[in-house]
Amino acid sequence: MSRTVSDSHLIQSGLAVIDIESAAIAALTGSLDKQFAKACRYLLDCQGRIVVTGMGKSGHIGGKIAATLASTGSPAFFVHPGEASHGDLGMITKTDVVLAISNSGETGELLTILPIIKRLGVPLIAMTGNPTSSLSQQATVHLDVSVQQEACPLGLAPTSSTTATLVMGDALAVALLKARGFTPDDFALSHPGGSLGKRLLLKTTDIMHTGSAIPAVAETAPIREALMEMTEKKLGMTAIVNEKQHIVGIFTDGDLRRTLEKNLDIHTAPIAEAMTRSCTTIKTNTLAAEAMNMMEEKKINALLVVDDDDRIVGALNMHDLIRVGIV
Repeated sequence: MSRTVSDSHLIQSGLAVIDIESAAIAALTGSLDKQFAKACRYLLDCQGRIVVTGMGKSGHIGGKIAATLASTGSPAFFVHPGEASHGDLGMITKTDVVLAISNSGETGELLTILPIIKRLGVPLIAMTGNPTSSLSQQATVHLDVSVQQEACPLGLAPTSSTTATLVMGDALAVALLKARGFTPDDFALSHPGGSLGKRLLLKTTDIMHTGSAIPAVAETAPIREALMEMTEKKLGMTAIVNEKQHIVGIFTDGDLRRTLEKNLDIHTAPIAEAMTRSCTTIKTNTLAAEAMNMMEEKKINALLVVDDDDRIVGALNMHDLIRVGIV
């Protein structure tokens, strides 16, 4: 590890980058004018897909913009302009809209495919740092993402310019999201494997213990039987039910401690003398995230699940929520 540069110098270099790029982002507010609204309307009216394209670093940013658009309700994909002139242009149809990204606006690979895009009659939204460039002049709509300076002290590596472009892409995606009325449930449907998808899609019925795995004993059972049920089912509690499977109480680890303090005979004393009668329950098909919120609010580690007739149909605890990624 080099010791010729001090820690403070490294920190100052990092802070300088943040300052420069923050200024570049702040300057974008002047670019969100009628051209931005016009671009949004073309994208909203798109009957096909939004085709994002760009070379080099602009291409990397374009790939992320396409992914953000697609995940927020605006079908989109990325096409490499170099590959487009060798067959991938067939992926663009007359119902699509093209979003082309180039800081200079003179990227050769993009200019090469412009005549084909024009021939298709596809709307072209250009995102460049040069309003007088070839690309911006031929575009249906131009979005100005020019910056005063790159954060790179050599002025060579795209830094502020790529940040500004990414922010403009996010601005488009969020504006479209709001205009479409895109909801968290819509987002979850396209992200079923993510933590948000799990929080929004999983329900208590998806993760609860059912059938013989439910810890439950009759209200006439001795405390010893309830202890054995808790030990066997390993949920830290057991439900106490009547003959119609309605819950009349719950027996937890905390109840066990209180039982021992009362010197009750666990072999002969009925569980009704030791259970907690006020029991928190949750309905079937309730979101698992709601179950988690209920546990945190009540400061409990387990819940009993009941049907519409308040009969016990399942049980779950905090470990179940952790296992499926809710917590």
